[in-house]
Amino acid sequence: MRPPRIGIFLRNDRLTVVALTGRDRLTYVVVEAAEDPAATLAGELRSRGLGGGRLRVGLDRRVAVVKALELPPAAAGDLARMVGFDLERHLPFPPEQTRFDWLELPGRAEEPRRALVVAAEARAVERPLALVAGAKRQPAAVTVACHALIALLPRALPARRTVWAHRHDGVADLLFLDGRTLLTSRQVGAADPAELGREIRRSLPVVRWRGADLVWLSGPSRDDAQAWRDDLAVALDVPATAPPFAAFALPLVAALPEDDPGAGLLALAIAAQSRSPALNLLPAAARPWAPSRGQLATAAMVAVVALLGLSLALVHVVRKERYLGRVTEEIRRLEPEAKAVDALAEELGRKRRMLGALVSAEEGRVPALPVLRELTETLPASAWLQALTMDRQGVELTGQADGASALIPLLEASSRLERVEFTSPVTKAQGKEQFRIRAAWEKASPGLTPHAALSAAGRGAR
Repeated sequence: MRPPRIGIFLRNDRLTVVALTGRDRLTYVVVEAAEDPAATLAGELRSRGLGGGRLRVGLDRRVAVVKALELPPAAAGDLARMVGFDLERHLPFPPEQTRFDWLELPGRAEEPRRALVVAAEARAVERPLALVAGAKRQPAAVTVACHALIALLPRALPARRTVWAHRHDGVADLLFLDGRTLLTSRQVGAADPAELGREIRRSLPVVRWRGADLVWLSGPSRDDAQAWRDDLAVALDVPATAPPFAAFALPLVAALPEDDPGAGLLALAIAAQSRSPALNLLPAAARPWAPSRGQLATAAMVAVVALLGLSLALVHVVRKERYLGRVTEEIRRLEPEAKAVDALAEELGRKRRMLGALVSAEEGRVPALPVLRELTETLPASAWLQALTMDRQGVELTGQADGASALIPLLEASSRLERVEFTSPVTKAQGKEQFRIRAAWEKASPGLTPHAALSAAGRGAR
């Protein structure tokens, strides 16, 4: 939750406190003639649950000097130094004991530059700061209370010369406004409307006005307000009305108690004003940090760049997701056809392997029967075979014969065999010569693999 906005109007030994705790809710407290105002204030705030938030303090107009200074044309960087130098002539106290702030007033290019300066003696500012510190709080701003009344007005007002007279404690604070711009202020006696009218007329030359377009009056009780406005309008010969409070301020103004409406309205305005008012007497070191226009512009640029970068990344991701979605849909659409193609490819591969096996078997086939027939006719009756092996390279014969060497020319004469030779020495056993003969094919089958060999064995010869 947001901390409450607490405004304190300090006049003599009385503290009028208004805390804004909601959109249409406020808390009203008065601390008067207390032995320890700081402790009493802290206790009052704590008892009402107003434990958080900085305190905004408004000084009575009589403790401050408000001047509109005319300055020669100067660069913007030199204006602050010129204001400080020229202000010495207008102060009733030493410059080293002065707390002041200023703002440049709008004007035409051909006219001298004008600055509105608010100054107060150092002790007048140190007293509320000590009060805030004693209450164990931090200050948000120290301003002239009547200047905060502008915070209760709408943001847009027509450019009219208006005098706002606000009564409290038997005096009146006069604000001279051009539209919503404060030109200067005064505090005058206001025992009756006639006296107030005379003081307003006497103050017009300060702002170089011959007359005002409108007078706003605030501060009297509801019973006396209309009579004061009627008499003031007669005294000045201009319309006198209530201030045109902003929409947010109307219920808050109506919620103020009737016992002291003038001081209550000032405290309400102090609470409603910005944490960084234009004319702030709080020392710079004690002010809460507030971003400057340059910092706000830089932060806005950084935010815009970050937003653009995020938008670009998001667009890229969205496009990629859409592309992947289209690819996924296309894959799903083509999946049945792809599976059918894979099945056909697998079937074609299987048939190719089968055909290759058949071709290999056909090309590597060894004509075993014709070879056996020819060997049977070629070998003599006294020879018999124990083993016969045929492969792609040739045929190998193992057996016994009466004369093994006689078998070589017989096999050489075969139309199927060539390079007939013994593969091992001839030995004798049981009256027979043991032999092992190897012969190559006359015309070898090139498609036969080394493992596609056929073995045949026979015992006995014819």
